[in-house]
Amino acid sequence: MKCVSIEFKTNGKQYTFDGNNLDLKLNDYVIVETERGQQFGKVSAILGEINDNKEHAKVLKIASKKDIEQNKKNIEEASLALEKAQEIANDYSLDMKFLDAYFTFDKKQLFFQFLADNRVDFRELAKSLASIYKTRIELRQVGVRDKAKEISGIGPCGRKLCCSNFLNDMDSVGIAQVKNQNLALNPNKINGLCGRLLCCLKFEDDLYTEYRKNLPEVGDHIAYNNELGTVLSIDIPNRKYVFLSDNGNKIEVKVPFKNERSKKGN
Repeated sequence: MKCVSIEFKTNGKQYTFDGNNLDLKLNDYVIVETERGQQFGKVSAILGEINDNKEHAKVLKIASKKDIEQNKKNIEEASLALEKAQEIANDYSLDMKFLDAYFTFDKKQLFFQFLADNRVDFRELAKSLASIYKTRIELRQVGVRDKAKEISGIGPCGRKLCCSNFLNDMDSVGIAQVKNQNLALNPNKINGLCGRLLCCLKFEDDLYTEYRKNLPEVGDHIAYNNELGTVLSIDIPNRKYVFLSDNGNKIEVKVPFKNERSKKGN
């Protein structure tokens, strides 16, 4: 089947759909069938033939001008619904901060995302919203990382937050990535504005793993140039380490990649 990637929000998560033999182009607006009903999306990548033995939902059609206008109207109405939901939540004295709301294209469902410190009993709120909008209501509590992606900001590197700029998937980040990159366990250095571990620790980790190959660990007792000694520090991006011999000689050692060695040999 000829597949495409579809995103429903700018820099949002990308989903694979069966192109349904439509003449689709990059950035085309389309209507697709999902478990939640029909949704309006944009072609973010042309994947071509995929034989993964999975059944992918189909792209129903390329969006018409009327469909595009309907989507704009849905967005406007969802924005008003977001304000209404916050107003009703305040009336019920619910500690909820609403971040986002959106309709499915066919308006059979209305989804809300909200932030809260604790679990919230929002059953009465959902009933009130359903009576107003005459559609199925779904409320989803999200975390602080989702909030950071939604409102954006400037990271410690001085650039726009990765999560709101280009990251499509909010993958989990763990302390293993911090250790793999030889970083100090200083929250001020490894946490983002959301208070969680920096997203860049995740998407840079594969490169650090590659660059760590054949590098020793700090504290290793090794031999270098016929001298025994201890590794004092390592510089992963530059593939270097500092070696202190048992005779007191401190040496900076550069470790080339294998292909670099072969080039020198040629």
